[in-house]
Amino acid sequence: MAVLLLGTLDTKGAEYAHVRDLVTAAGQEVVLLDVGVMGGGTLAPDIPASEVAEAGGASLEELRSAGDRGAALSAMAAGAARVARELYERGGLSGVLALGGSGGSSIAAAAMAALPVGLPKLLVSTMASGDVSAYVGQSDVTLMYSVVDVAGVNSISRQILGNAAAAIAAMAAAYDARFTEAGPSGEDRPLVAATMFGVTTPAVDAARARLEELGYEVIVFHATGSGGRAMEALTASGYFAGVLDLTTTELADDLVGGVLSAGPDRLTAAGAAGVPQVVSLGALDMVNFGPMDTVPARFRERNLLVHNPTVTLMRTTPEENAELGRRIGAKLAAATGPVVLFVPRGGVSAVDVPGGPFHDPAADAACFDAVLAAVAGTGVQVVESADDINRPAFAVSAADRLHELIQKGTA
Repeated sequence: MAVLLLGTLDTKGAEYAHVRDLVTAAGQEVVLLDVGVMGGGTLAPDIPASEVAEAGGASLEELRSAGDRGAALSAMAAGAARVARELYERGGLSGVLALGGSGGSSIAAAAMAALPVGLPKLLVSTMASGDVSAYVGQSDVTLMYSVVDVAGVNSISRQILGNAAAAIAAMAAAYDARFTEAGPSGEDRPLVAATMFGVTTPAVDAARARLEELGYEVIVFHATGSGGRAMEALTASGYFAGVLDLTTTELADDLVGGVLSAGPDRLTAAGAAGVPQVVSLGALDMVNFGPMDTVPARFRERNLLVHNPTVTLMRTTPEENAELGRRIGAKLAAATGPVVLFVPRGGVSAVDVPGGPFHDPAADAACFDAVLAAVAGTGVQVVESADDINRPAFAVSAADRLHELIQKGTA
């Protein structure tokens, strides 16, 4: 197994040669993959750019002659992703390291996104000090800011590149040991995904404890937008035997314009894949913003709650809750696998209970009525409870029902 060094060797040959020597000296084999389009570099790759371009559906000559940088980056990104995935599937990778500016980083990020969670991925980038969501996405990429441009090996970059080489070599060695000697931990237990927010933590903790008693490994995702997207991606990739989606709050941010949206495809992967799921309405009483002074002016007169210095919550209205109920119901009704909807009539979060700052029975009822109407007559099973979502009995019942669905599917 080897560390894949992926980059534009036509413009960054010296930097990659330096890193290659450091990684090799640390005891790791190296495979050099060239994603540069212009050619002319002095560092000979193990996998040439022409092969990468062909894997991306184009010839290198076509990309050069077209003079379209965007098209070239797209083709090389697609090709790099395909080549990297093939190397991994042949058992040839223990890690990936890339160095680059905006273009090289975008190609490297696409390749890293094609690789499974757990395989070490390190990207040294000039772009790593800003908004890095486009480079990270739902993958477990480690980003290192290059501080200076990736343009030569100098007294500053030598330190950064040295750290990067040491890091990927150590991660690769740990990966080799973990997967070639001991095997992945928890491989004998089926995985279950669960979604959690601060205001639904008691529910998920109780459900997780119950599922662990039943023999599952529970992977909890923080419902902060990126967490929901990661869960959807891993569910679509077949990681989970079941999904306990108690906290669907990200859909409220998607509807109203909060900062923690997971996008319109949230709550679709399990249904499309036929994965058993138990779903509830956790934290649909709120939309998330940053500090109070960042809340849009049009919302300043709404019911706002300072959750902490960096998070301000806004109570959803009956009209918003009704639309959320309709959207959730439609998604659940479209599922190809078994679905059970748990409705906590006592409240959908820790602050949506009698005496709580977001307690609003009319708003909750609007959501409950709409979602129940949307799933009526479909294959979605419904469990209604007078409890709030954080009552242990509610959470344990949801966990038990998911276990039943999974067991029926494997019988």
